[in-house]
Amino acid sequence: MTKGKPDNAAMNRYYVYILTNVRHTVLYTGVTNNLARRLEEHRRDLSGFTRRYNAHKLVYAEEFSDVREAIAREKQIKAGSRQKKLALIESLNPTWHDLAAEL
Repeated sequence: MTKGKPDNAAMNRYYVYILTNVRHTVLYTGVTNNLARRLEEHRRDLSGFTRRYNAHKLVYAEEFSDVREAIAREKQIKAGSRQKKLALIESLNPTWHDLAAEL
């Protein structure tokens, strides 16, 4: 890190996340560079899909330092079956509690 300049590797954080609704019938996968801000946007219902299906509960998140890796992971998750997504969520969050409280 150069004096007076921020360390870009430490600053760049990207998140792949999965939201669901209360009944867990909908799974929404997204990518962002600011997870707290994006969750707030979803909760204010600015996004059409999450507004339509009331998907506001954060049940899964992965952090990346490279945006290309995050986008590739998002695409990989989206391409997977519902069963694969459920298994992924349950591998890290078996009780499906809202992870947003931990941010």
